Amino acid sequence: MSVSISSPLVLPCGVTVPNRFGKSAMTEGLANELDQPTSKHNTLYERWADGGTGILITGNVMVDHRYLERAGNVVLEDESALDLFKAWALAGTRNNNHLWMQISHPGRQCAKLVNKQPMAPSAVQLDLAGQFGTPKAMTDADIEDVINRFVTTATLAKKAGFTGVQIHCAHGYLVSEFLNPLVNKRTDQWGGSLENRARFARTIVQRVRKAVGPEFPISAKLNSSDFQKGGFTVEECIQVAQWLGEDSVDLLEISGGNYEQLSLMGIESTEVRESTRRREAYFIEYASAIKAAAKCPIMVTGGFRSIDVMQRVLGDGETDIIGLARPLCTQPDAPNQLIAGELEQLDEFEQSLVLGKGFWGHNTPNVLVKAINGFGAVAFFYRQIILLSDGKQPNKSLGVLGSFLFHTINDLRLNRRRVNKQQ
Repeated sequence: MSVSISSPLVLPCGVTVPNRFGKSAMTEGLANELDQPTSKHNTLYERWADGGTGILITGNVMVDHRYLERAGNVVLEDESALDLFKAWALAGTRNNNHLWMQISHPGRQCAKLVNKQPMAPSAVQLDLAGQFGTPKAMTDADIEDVINRFVTTATLAKKAGFTGVQIHCAHGYLVSEFLNPLVNKRTDQWGGSLENRARFARTIVQRVRKAVGPEFPISAKLNSSDFQKGGFTVEECIQVAQWLGEDSVDLLEISGGNYEQLSLMGIESTEVRESTRRREAYFIEYASAIKAAAKCPIMVTGGFRSIDVMQRVLGDGETDIIGLARPLCTQPDAPNQLIAGELEQLDEFEQSLVLGKGFWGHNTPNVLVKAINGFGAVAFFYRQIILLSDGKQPNKSLGVLGSFLFHTINDLRLNRRRVNKQQ
């Protein structure tokens, strides 16, 4: 039987996904000043659910209110706002689709505006325009506390009605930092060999599985590579994928990059092969090897735009779920249209968003142009999320520079509001 975008998928835990589309996590920034979900989350995820995506994965939900990826993150530490999470779960599953909560800790990628001293495996600072403080090297007690927090959040997510969870092990956040030898300089059981560096991720998955039971979907998001010399490699990813499969992960999402190597934001690494770019999907180059090692379904996110490529990689068995992120900001009903045969190609906003080097002046370094383009593109899609959460239509005419400024000012406003409320 050939596999297509409309084919259901039975996960190892026995749960069925209605089709082969998955919405990858994107930060929403819609939480109230108490880090709780709001009606905007409900409106946003109702729109995506109605659009036909089989699995919706939330933006990263934090396990600790002291450490956020950004102001506006949702935090789930206890049952104090469980009714709000139940409303979100109900809204996001109203089309008989799945809504999985992505659970995360930012580690050293917690901006100074939120916390001047983040936590990390080792005291290795993220050097990015002075936005991040020198992290505290975690003690054994800190590590145990964070593991327990992941378990608590996953348990509460299930209780609230989310149909699965995803452990965020990618993009340079805390779990990814343990895997990365450039950040993890530890010499104890949590550092050194790959087996030790993977212990943190594996322990979280194992304990979450014990807490939620065998029939509740657990996913993990894993970098195929950090795309940094001396960092987490593809070969290491394949081994970690095997271990996570043994630990009963039901779906492994493959991505790449971190804040220092921004492949996750569309600022492509020179290590991403040209053949992969031509085939659209940024991180599919090693998908078959990762899938074979994990022995569980995989979801590849990044770059899919044409129905022909989607059908081909599914048919060839290179991926089991087509991960979409940015396209769902401007075309939230794209999966319905693709499945119905009404759409063959998703919008290519990355091309129209790019501002050339000459826009900034001939002496502007290419890396700066790429960085501003990358963050400006992120801001463009973030603004679309805000429009959708307000019940409005996407605005495809928004510019990069205006979006970048809006995003920056809005983040400052969110942080000021949060600080004022929680003092």
